[in-house]
Amino acid sequence: MDSIRSKIKRRLQRFIELDVNGLRSFILSKFLDTKEITVDELHTSITKKYDISRSAIASMVGYIYSKIGVLRSHKESYKTPIVYSLKEEYVDLIRNTLESRSTGSSC
Repeated sequence: MDSIRSKIKRRLQRFIELDVNGLRSFILSKFLDTKEITVDELHTSITKKYDISRSAIASMVGYIYSKIGVLRSHKESYKTPIVYSLKEEYVDLIRNTLESRSTGSSC
């Protein structure tokens, strides 16, 4: 189990290293703040700070879900949007990675 956690930690660190404008960190912190969120809700909150399209947000959420592996998805029916949430076992890992990024980049 530890090897999977360490692989996810490396993926997460690489994902955040490429964060030039803070958008990736902002999206991850939104997932930390809210238990469950849809792409539309995420887009609404992100566009207050960043100028980005809904499809770009959906793409980034899809990447976090499929490649990093820290999100779970749920869909009530075919008519409702997909609801994303963080897997509880990775909340501390994401929080620590974001905190180390914020303290490390201020040097």
